Amino acid sequence: MIDAGAMPSGEFGEDAMQLNLAMRLLALAALAAAGAVNLAPTAAAQSAGEFYAGKHISLLVGASAGGGYDHLGRLTAKHLTKHIPGRPTVVVQNMPAAGSLVATNHIANNAPRDGTMIALVQRGMLLAKLTNPLGVRFEVNQLNWLASLASETGVTLAWHTAPHQTTKDLFDKELIVGGIVNVDPETTPKLLNALIGTKFKIILGYPGTREIILAMERGEVQGIGDMSLSSIKRSRADWLRDKTVRVLMQTALEKDRELPDVPFALDFVKNEADRKVMQLYLTQKRIARPIVAPPGLPADRLAALRGAFAALVHDKEFLAEAAKMDVDPIPGPEVDKVIALIAAAPADVTARYAKVMAPTPK
Repeated sequence: MIDAGAMPSGEFGEDAMQLNLAMRLLALAALAAAGAVNLAPTAAAQSAGEFYAGKHISLLVGASAGGGYDHLGRLTAKHLTKHIPGRPTVVVQNMPAAGSLVATNHIANNAPRDGTMIALVQRGMLLAKLTNPLGVRFEVNQLNWLASLASETGVTLAWHTAPHQTTKDLFDKELIVGGIVNVDPETTPKLLNALIGTKFKIILGYPGTREIILAMERGEVQGIGDMSLSSIKRSRADWLRDKTVRVLMQTALEKDRELPDVPFALDFVKNEADRKVMQLYLTQKRIARPIVAPPGLPADRLAALRGAFAALVHDKEFLAEAAKMDVDPIPGPEVDKVIALIAAAPADVTARYAKVMAPTPK
């Protein structure tokens, strides 16, 4: 290489110096191109930390304040910040309308795509496109699923004053239950009526589970078709202790170890076609508390956010506070597998599901 410092002064020396500078720039460009793959992770990690430093992340909760999703969202916000590079603050905002549809549509179409807004949405969003194709403005496999904070087991409850004593009574006599439009207390008993022959009568119009509980206590309804076992253990453990309710059925992809004697909904399915439809529905129980980010996030920030949720699995302070909530975080790559199964569901299964779950005529 030419040593610019040894060149004589004058026109020739100046030309040589310019030539040498050009050669150095070309050499640096070649080295940068050759090493781009190796340098990228370091640059990405640094840029994520630099980006988030001093910022805040909005965590939308697609449910009303005071419920299970809200409690979990606020607990997550409290602990998530220490696992994100740059330690941004995490601020919860409730956006409960339409069973999280408004929040999920917002994430998909209007939220900034820079990693500063994510959402905890209700699990019904995983299959919402099948029953509400006009209202849903997203494809599940085009969003960035960061994690699920828990899996769930749903249970059918009859209030102690209801005449229903056993699971068999669900098939023999009508159980009047409160429903929330397009949310588990409506969708699960609707599905069970269609696929296994139960006789739930669903009374719609309740904005949340809390209102259904009040209706049970007042005698307006006889029970609830699907309530999360974790919610009962967290806020209504006295029901089980005092036998205020009867637990008549459980709904999940796998039977819950805590309910060995409670009949399992999948055991009542009579044919393989209906089994596939119910299994498709119950994928929502596996990914019961999903966290989603907009499409198009920079790869380094997506990795940083996924890494932060994965770190919660080992966060002793988080787990200690979450112990009563049956939190069992599922990392993003595992959620992706379930999303892929939903996206690849056969047309005959999705068509049957859409027919079963079609809105109830008014």
